[in-house]
Amino acid sequence: MKIAHLILAHNNPRQLEKLVRRLIYADDAVYIHLDKKAPIDQYTYLKSIGNVYFVTNRVKVTWGANSIVGATINGFQQIINTGIAYDYVNLLSGSDYPLQKPDQVHAFFSQNMGKVFMSYMPILDEWQEAIARITCYHFTDFSFTGRFILQRLVNKILPKRTMPNNLIPVGHSQWFTVPTPCIQYILDYWKQNANFRRFIKLTWGPDEFVFQTILYNSPYQDQMVNDNLRLIDWSAGGASPKTFTMADKEALLQSDKLFARKFDLDQHADIMMLIDQGKLDNQNELVSA
Repeated sequence: MKIAHLILAHNNPRQLEKLVRRLIYADDAVYIHLDKKAPIDQYTYLKSIGNVYFVTNRVKVTWGANSIVGATINGFQQIINTGIAYDYVNLLSGSDYPLQKPDQVHAFFSQNMGKVFMSYMPILDEWQEAIARITCYHFTDFSFTGRFILQRLVNKILPKRTMPNNLIPVGHSQWFTVPTPCIQYILDYWKQNANFRRFIKLTWGPDEFVFQTILYNSPYQDQMVNDNLRLIDWSAGGASPKTFTMADKEALLQSDKLFARKFDLDQHADIMMLIDQGKLDNQNELVSA
């Protein structure tokens, strides 16, 4: 079993280091896409850990924009270009953290080889709040003055947009773990379908549905498990999930998920230390999905 972890990060080198050290195991590797707005010289020391690489084709990431899809694609491409036979690619943010030890993570994927772990819902039927992301024009990726005024005007004049290539749109959570052949399929589809790339550029929050949609409409659909193996708490409301604290100890203790998000080392280091000490390692055997 060999896993390539791709981390999308933009700040806090100390927390990123802690995440990297928790992930590195056996022949696994960590690839880091650092937002191009961040000074990379504060992070390059992480390469000394070993099997840690920075994505060279960096992107300036804007929240909710297509740029985060570009950053992810660039990371996937660098992993594929190595020619290393990774079994799985695991997409994480810099504020994620494993709940299980690396050997437990390996055991789980060894038992579930070939399965695709993503969270997804049909947008038109179940995740209807996301419909406007694809039916309306969004200029989030652009920076010219008055772009949102123009966006409103365009959406009043032009008809509703529809997904190209008769794709059924699905999505939900951005983060996932999938077999490497799925990554190659995603890259191939992205390269070979310029109309899809153009369409996605004018959507909002595409990172939460692009990759699920590609695989859902592919031969890999039968291998998809509707579970991204992450514990994420949205109970606080708002656009971002809750940051875990010691108050969440029991929820973390009882979870059988492999990873959780999100954490803050500066404000709540104690809960991360508890995980490191093994007190939150799930005592139940991880079983096949």
